Amino acid sequence: MTDATLRSPISEPARKKSSLLAVDALTKKRNRAEARFKAYGVSAVVIGLLFLVALLWAILSNGLGAFSQTFIQVPVRLDRTAIEAAEKSVVKTSKYRAIINTGFRAALSKAGIDTDMDDRGLQKMMSSGAAATLREFVLANPDQIGRTVTFDFVASSRVDGYLKGRVKREDLVHDKNLDAAHLDLVDQMRKADIVTKTFNWEFVLGTDASDSRPEQAGMGASMVGSFFMMLVVLLLSLPIGVAASIYLEEFAPQNWFTDLIEVNISNLAAVPSIVFGILGLAVFIQFAHLPQSAPLVGGLVLTLMTLPTIIISTRASLKAVPPSIRDAALGVGASKMQSIFHHVLPLAMPGILTGTIIGLAQALGETAPLLLIGMVGFIASNFPEGLGDGFLAPNSAMPAQIYEWAKRADPAFYERAWGGIIILLVFLMAMNILAIVLRRRFERRW
Repeated sequence: MTDATLRSPISEPARKKSSLLAVDALTKKRNRAEARFKAYGVSAVVIGLLFLVALLWAILSNGLGAFSQTFIQVPVRLDRTAIEAAEKSVVKTSKYRAIINTGFRAALSKAGIDTDMDDRGLQKMMSSGAAATLREFVLANPDQIGRTVTFDFVASSRVDGYLKGRVKREDLVHDKNLDAAHLDLVDQMRKADIVTKTFNWEFVLGTDASDSRPEQAGMGASMVGSFFMMLVVLLLSLPIGVAASIYLEEFAPQNWFTDLIEVNISNLAAVPSIVFGILGLAVFIQFAHLPQSAPLVGGLVLTLMTLPTIIISTRASLKAVPPSIRDAALGVGASKMQSIFHHVLPLAMPGILTGTIIGLAQALGETAPLLLIGMVGFIASNFPEGLGDGFLAPNSAMPAQIYEWAKRADPAFYERAWGGIIILLVFLMAMNILAIVLRRRFERRW
């Protein structure tokens, strides 16, 4: 019998013909899973963007008010007799306040505004530093005595908050500083253009103020403190970090000791920043007796925190340079050091600069290490007088200043804390944009 006769007609079922273009059930299931995964990814991106928009809206809506300030225009007659009496007085401030009140009442009368408010009530509408402002002007400009000079005195934080919508009338029920009569007077003064609102340069360029003068608090001194700290971090972390990276990547032998160093560097990058603050307090202040609250100490602490980031990014940049560059340099007679410093390092410089700037940006926003070394305990009231004072004189930093304002009770300080966050974000964005520009400018593709 042949094979054809022995084969059963039902031994092999008939195969169903299908087209390559037809999508079977399993493929449809995989496609649906892929579509769901893409939808999850898009949803995650959208949610992240919504949170980012909400964060930016909260920062801008709460902080932009700090960049404007209410001023009260008062023409003051600098009477020589009154000024001499004020300078002879034990309490000079009260005498200068009386001079301001005289001019203030004259300005209200000229604008047709009648008020029976006493002098103490009028003083509450201006900053408590108005008398000091007048005295400083008189001492700096004695030739103006005998004339009438128009001053733009800073309004009190309550008046400023009322014009910004931060203070409501119902909020003044239990307020000892201002009442509804003050707000009625402010409305009349605004119509008479006695009260104006302009850009607050004092907030950007000024120094911190006491709890009784939140309207005069500024970020200028803390910005200077942050600048000197970042200068210390840059001058120390960049050469030390690059040198350590070159040694570990190019010269260090592959043994257990080198592996131990690399593991510890990676672990240090994940250590909480407050640990570095404790280390700085113990080593730099208690052991080395460096001045407390000084930008030099803050820069040293932030250098310790930034070094792991710079070392890791620099080693990654050195690894990205093709081995053929090293081989070609060695092949034409260059030494190991010449091949690294003349060929490898210049090609790795974009990544090194990017990592350094990102490390500096991270250090600029750190607050916890500064708490431990006292840079929040001393709030600078004056700018440093020279380069030495910039490094050694007690000062604050932008994150520490924001922290100090956020914990104060007056809502005006809370508004300035949000405004300080805006300034800090501007610096951080500028540093990150600089890192991107440098990478694009010097980057080479292989």
